[in-house]
Amino acid sequence: MKKTLLITALFLAVQVSAQEETISLTLSQAIEIAQEHSPEAEAARHTYRSAYWNYRYYKANYLPSVTLSSSPSFNKQISKVTQPDGTNLFIKQNQLAVDMDLKINQNVWFTGGSLFVRSNVQRMDELENDVTAYNTQPVIIGYEQALFGYNSLKWDRRIEPVRFREARKAYNEALELVASQTSNYFFNLATAQTNLDIASSNYASADTLYRYAEGRYNIGTITENEMLQLEINKLTEETNMMNARIEVEDQMQILRSFLGINREVELRVVTEGDVPKFEIPLGDALKMAFNNSPEPDTYERMKLQSQSNLAYAKANAGLKADLYVQFGLSQTGDKFADSYRNPMNQQYASIGISLPILDWGRGKGRIRVAKSNVDLVNTQAEQGMKDFEQNVVRMVRQFNLQSQYVEVASKTARTADRRYEVAKRLYILGKSTILDLNASITEKDAARRSYISALKSYWSLYYGLRSMTGYDFEKNIKIEENYPEI
Repeated sequence: MKKTLLITALFLAVQVSAQEETISLTLSQAIEIAQEHSPEAEAARHTYRSAYWNYRYYKANYLPSVTLSSSPSFNKQISKVTQPDGTNLFIKQNQLAVDMDLKINQNVWFTGGSLFVRSNVQRMDELENDVTAYNTQPVIIGYEQALFGYNSLKWDRRIEPVRFREARKAYNEALELVASQTSNYFFNLATAQTNLDIASSNYASADTLYRYAEGRYNIGTITENEMLQLEINKLTEETNMMNARIEVEDQMQILRSFLGINREVELRVVTEGDVPKFEIPLGDALKMAFNNSPEPDTYERMKLQSQSNLAYAKANAGLKADLYVQFGLSQTGDKFADSYRNPMNQQYASIGISLPILDWGRGKGRIRVAKSNVDLVNTQAEQGMKDFEQNVVRMVRQFNLQSQYVEVASKTARTADRRYEVAKRLYILGKSTILDLNASITEKDAARRSYISALKSYWSLYYGLRSMTGYDFEKNIKIEENYPEI
């Protein structure tokens, strides 16, 4: 609860900030805002809620249902009525009919049938003759069943729990994918801001060197060619600086939009130099991925659905029969109380049979298509799980090396900065050429960009593995399941 309040406070602080104010964001802060307020996170919550209510609907199919129904009618017209001797007469009718039916129904999942208990009362008023009659059925017990048919209750009982388990895991995965995407946008902006810092610094340095070189040129200690090269360097860095400003605005807008920040505040991302240094055991990663990722459940659901479709095709291609039986009590009377005295037994049973004699192979064709689809889905599931496992292995191996890449890139950037300072000082002293200076600038800039790129790859792999395994290997705990309110 406290974490949610802090995230909301940070988000509101960003939203109400003035347009010209600069807001500094760390990666962890950006991820917290994105997981709480980004459109992608909201979409994940709505998807989970939809899956939850679908699961509740499925569960309700196996619980008793109670239904109260009534269909009153008024009939005042001349109708053709068949008499006891078989003749037809047109008779004026003026009737009011009122009924009430209470039904308790219980589905039986292992048979696919339905057991019910009903109670019914009807009242008929002949308004022309001022006659009233009642018909009551105090209790009726019945059962209806589709024989040799497709049992949707049985298949739903196998498929829907897998589907909901998949949805729960998919929600956790979606939030970690939001974190991974936030990391990408965060470092895209960090790269753009680094390029702007590099261009600004290089422009300031190039301007200083150009002004310094003007004096040397005037006294003849440097050539015109070197002077022109320094002027080109200055103009190039000025162009780089303008291009970098445009890129910063573009990446900032993308990050603001992803975080759900509607105001035109300026964001300044703050990259942390140190990254967590730990290794992920490959066996543990695979175990957690198979346990916590929705992908295995997705393939299991696909296989069950293909088998369900095959069962449906087989059921519709052969003999079909519908069984309906009921027994209970019934009575009539001129008064309501009389219709409940000495009720009589009543029984009713029916069976409907349908057997296709000639369908020109349609049923057989549907079965073969369904069987082929079962084989196809099994193949896809097998290949998909192999690809999933290989992807986990690849990402774990890359991640276990990436922290070293970050460390090397950081040292390279610091060394390149020192080399540039040395090359600049030597050039000012006249002990090196413009070519050496330009080479040091290029190496310095490339090293800083490589360092940001290494950080981006590290965090992309970090959150990618969290999404695939549902596990925080840094803290050695399962990622907390924080499902949205329904």
